[in-house]
Amino acid sequence: MVADGAEPPIDKACGEGMMPETQAALRQLGVELPDGLGYRFQGIRFVQNDAQVAARFPEGQGIGVRRTLLHELLIQRAKKCGVKLLWKTPIAGIEPRGVQLRGGTVAARWIIGADGGHSRVRRWCELDSAVTNSQRIARRRHYHLRPWSVFTEVHWGPRVQAYVTPISPEEVCIVVVGETAVDADFESALEAMPELRERLRNAQLCSRERGAITAMQSLARVWRGNVALVGDASGGVDAITGEGLRLAFRQALALAAAIQYENLREYELAHRRLARRPTWMGRLLLLLGRNDSIRQRVLRRMSRNPQLFARMLAIHAGRVTPGAVVVMGAQFGWQFLAN
Repeated sequence: MVADGAEPPIDKACGEGMMPETQAALRQLGVELPDGLGYRFQGIRFVQNDAQVAARFPEGQGIGVRRTLLHELLIQRAKKCGVKLLWKTPIAGIEPRGVQLRGGTVAARWIIGADGGHSRVRRWCELDSAVTNSQRIARRRHYHLRPWSVFTEVHWGPRVQAYVTPISPEEVCIVVVGETAVDADFESALEAMPELRERLRNAQLCSRERGAITAMQSLARVWRGNVALVGDASGGVDAITGEGLRLAFRQALALAAAIQYENLREYELAHRRLARRPTWMGRLLLLLGRNDSIRQRVLRRMSRNPQLFARMLAIHAGRVTPGAVVVMGAQFGWQFLAN
C-alpha cells in the first residue's frame, strides 16, 4: 500500500534526464520506456565561456523525459504489481505496528519512508541525524525549443550551473542551480552563460517555473526496527550529479531484497555502497562549481585532452574499476599541476 498526500501525476523540479544506468535500474523494476517517449541523448557536454568539452556514454544512450510522464509509468507498474494506491491521503504518524491515516490506523509489517528530503517518517522514527555537506537552490523551466545538441549540457558560471536536457523533439528542460536564491535567478544566471542566453533569447516558455532545494546529505542510519528510508528521505546527492533517480531505484531493489530476508541491516550496507561513487563525484563537481580558477584550468585542460573527460564520464557511469580511478586521478593531477 502507498499513501500520499498529493495526487498524480506528481511533478518535481528536476533535470528530467536519465543516464543509461538509471534506465537499467528502471528495467529491473519492470518499468519499460515506450518507443517514442522523451528524447535520446548521447552523452554530456560541459560549457564555459572560454572552454567546452563533450564525451559520449561508454554504453547506451541517455533519455530526457518529463517527470510527470515518468510518474505515470511508475503508477502503471505499481498497479500491475497489485499495489493499493491511496492518493490525497496524508500520513498523520507511525507506530510500531502500523501507520496512522485520516480514517484510522492501518496495520503494517514494514513501514517505508519515501517522503523526500524533509521526511516526516525520518523524524518520527528518530533517524533525522543527518550530515549535510551542502545545500543549494534549484529552479526549473521548460522551453518550446528544438534541441540543438546530441548531448545534455552543463553550462558553468560563477556560483551557478545550468543543466540543459532535451525531453522531446520540440522541448528542452533547463535547471539553474546556485549557491543562493539570488545566484539561481534565471535571468541573472543566463548573463554569465552567453551561449545559453543566446539559445533562449526568443524561446517560448511552456511551463511555470518551479523551485527546490538540492543537498548533499548523509544519514548515520537509514532504518530502525521495521522502518526503512529510501530515496531522498534516506539522504541524497546534489543535483549536479544527475544521480537522484538511479539511487532511488537501486535502493528500492536493495530494500526489497532485504525485506524478503527480513534483514534491514543488509539494506543499510547496500545503501552505503550505492552512495559512495555519486557522493565522491558530487564533491568533485561541487569543488569545480565553487572555485572559478580551478574550474577554468580543469575545463581548459579537458578541452585540450577530451579523453580525460571521457574517462571521468566512464567513472560517473560506473564503467571503471577502482584501480583505474586511482590511476586516472594521478594522471589528471599531474597534468593539472604541470599546466
